[in-house]
Amino acid sequence: MRAVRKIKPGPGHIALCDIPEPDIEHPDDIKIAVQRGGLCGTDLHIRHGGYGFRPPVTLCHELSGEVVKVGTNVTRIKTGDRVTVLPTANGACGHCRHCRASEFFFCPQRKSVGSMRDGGFAEYCVIPQNLAFPLPESVSYDTAALVEPLACCIKAVLFHTKIVPGDWVLVSGPGPIGLMCADLARLAGGRVIVCGTDRDAHRLAMAKGAEHTVNVTRENISEFVRSLNRDGADIVIECAGVAASIDQCLDAVRPLGTFTQVALIEHPVEVNWGKIIYKQLSVNSSIAQNWPSWQRALEMVIDKTIDPSAYISHRLPLENWEQAFDGAERQEGLKYVLYP
Repeated sequence: MRAVRKIKPGPGHIALCDIPEPDIEHPDDIKIAVQRGGLCGTDLHIRHGGYGFRPPVTLCHELSGEVVKVGTNVTRIKTGDRVTVLPTANGACGHCRHCRASEFFFCPQRKSVGSMRDGGFAEYCVIPQNLAFPLPESVSYDTAALVEPLACCIKAVLFHTKIVPGDWVLVSGPGPIGLMCADLARLAGGRVIVCGTDRDAHRLAMAKGAEHTVNVTRENISEFVRSLNRDGADIVIECAGVAASIDQCLDAVRPLGTFTQVALIEHPVEVNWGKIIYKQLSVNSSIAQNWPSWQRALEMVIDKTIDPSAYISHRLPLENWEQAFDGAERQEGLKYVLYP
């Protein structure tokens, strides 16, 4: 079968490969015919040799599909089920302090699908049944594939950041994660401002839930925010992952406000801690999902409180993986989804 794989460590070394079709080897496993695979910033980090991965491995941890075979111990899932996949919990022990706190990402035994175990950029994927969650016909495969990034945003915005209705919330970085965070902040009652640079103009236009969008290349974001709220933003959510954005967020947030870091940062960045200390800021960070945010994401897509498929700009066949990776690197469009 065809699969997009990271072949060996270091920058590059990704290729569309022909590999044997996987089959169930463990009685708790299920086999999925993959319908959609979302391209995440993590996949781009792996492309450049960053993040944790174990090659050779098939990429993609945002996936949905149809169950075509189940192991002899499988009772919760049946063939024909339409499922989304919780990739981060793969291999989590369930007994360590992190698992007991529902934070499986930090379990030392964890081996995520798409980086440590073969993922969804392939025709088929085999996973343990505990990672699969059936969804009704009313939830499209596009939406189902993006439950995972939605759960990450829910954890950051709804669980790690306290938003009081009426708060001014600045989201920096209008990529797929930034726009999901902005929509969630609005649903929590925040008055949302989304900012980006010249190259983000088309993305800023997609920030439908924001009360204001600001191009920071042309306008001072701190001055703009203070024209709305004299002391600054009550909350800033950093989704760009670059030093300039972090610095602008620390300028724009009010004294006693909240700074939440969501974007992954692979390399050291310089931060002016004086801006944090002298404003007495609450500083949060959030990575991946936990069980509560995953459950909330499932509920929200089923009852259509939010539909993450709205952030998809490109749908491409698997053989066009390089076009998708390159387009995402250049920040063309928004969310890229591959299908086999």
